[in-house]
Amino acid sequence: MRVLRKPQYWESLQAIEDHVARDNPTAAIDLWLSIDDQVSQLSDPNFPRRPGRVPGTLELVAHPNYVVILEQTPDTVTVLEVLHAAKQYP
Repeated sequence: MRVLRKPQYWESLQAIEDHVARDNPTAAIDLWLSIDDQVSQLSDPNFPRRPGRVPGTLELVAHPNYVVILEQTPDTVTVLEVLHAAKQYP
């Protein structure tokens, strides 16, 4: 299965890294790598994900504080955005 990352995914991931880097640049890089590594693993249909809060979406809990929003078809996972878990969404 193919994993397609939308521009909003990269923008939200960068914003998270920038926020964390203000206090701990090393942790920010580690968090970025951890989240994106898990997103890469979405190519495996058995990699855990849960039904999303918005119909037609799924969520990957990539970190206790961050949730990745995605859509899935039989051959593609489209990664939409990374959100803080406390954010009111949608």
